[in-house]
Amino acid sequence: MATISEATTAPETEAEALAFARRVLRDEAAALNAVRDRLDGSIVRAARLVHQCQGGVIVTGMGKAGLVGQKTAATLASTGTRAYPLHPAEAVHGDMGRIRDGDVVVAFSQSGETEEVLRILPSIRRIGARLIAVTERAASSLGRSADVCIAMGTIAEACPLGLAPSASTTAMMAVGDALALLVSRMREFTPEDFALYHPAGNLGRRLTRVEDVMRTGRDVRTARPEETVRQVFVRLAGPRRRSGAVLVQDHQNKLLGIFTDSDLARLFEKRRESELDRPIAEVMTADPFRTTVGAMLGEAVELMKGRKISELPVVDEGGRLAGLIDVTDLIGTPPEDFEE
Repeated sequence: MATISEATTAPETEAEALAFARRVLRDEAAALNAVRDRLDGSIVRAARLVHQCQGGVIVTGMGKAGLVGQKTAATLASTGTRAYPLHPAEAVHGDMGRIRDGDVVVAFSQSGETEEVLRILPSIRRIGARLIAVTERAASSLGRSADVCIAMGTIAEACPLGLAPSASTTAMMAVGDALALLVSRMREFTPEDFALYHPAGNLGRRLTRVEDVMRTGRDVRTARPEETVRQVFVRLAGPRRRSGAVLVQDHQNKLLGIFTDSDLARLFEKRRESELDRPIAEVMTADPFRTTVGAMLGEAVELMKGRKISELPVVDEGGRLAGLIDVTDLIGTPPEDFEE
């Protein structure tokens, strides 16, 4: 191990600085590999305990381990497990009331001797919650008190002083992820479930179902095949949500075709104004591209991108018109989905 004077000496060149940064990553990767090799059935037992939990999962830890716990609680929550972080110092001043009989507590502590964590263990037992420990040694105070102990083994910090939590917290973070994702797998967590817990942002947007964003009712311009183009546009005049397409359906509401504003413009450009008084079925695009109720919005976006279309009808299993996806409604969808 480097001495303090050596460790605090600034690198003389950019190459030396880069070598130091790479060494940190190398040491942390080595710690992960070591923990991976030591991992045993305890993580499976811990995951089953969480999976079978009828209450909530409370994740705690002090300092950097507490920050790891916050991230683990967030990962559990986003993958289908009701989980909350708990600061152990706040817990002894009243926040223990967040824990109930039937809950599972996951406690992170590298040494397994963190005073603030150990102080809440008797209360956890009296309340009736179960305890999972993530720590260095099963023989530590925390490890001995746990129903299940995930022992990571001794980890050398990447910090040249051997003091700042670095490789140990990286390993804890990875173990927390492994636990959360193993529980998610046990729950058979699906992309649809993920969308339910991530309604905002690009991921949630792409995994949203089409019926959650499609236009319906008055916001969808529809016509019967025997109506003339002129009749359709006169009837549909007036204030309504703007859409660039008229969807043609039969009297059973089955989708027959689509007539867009671009189709209308082409009639004028080609001096075919007389066709405005012909049935819209004669100038529509028959059997247009469509998606079905229950499809993911991301799939619909890919179809619109691939076919270079701005409107996509949505039908039910019987082919009956259910709604319309309009490109102007997809402002929150990742921009790259509409790049040419």
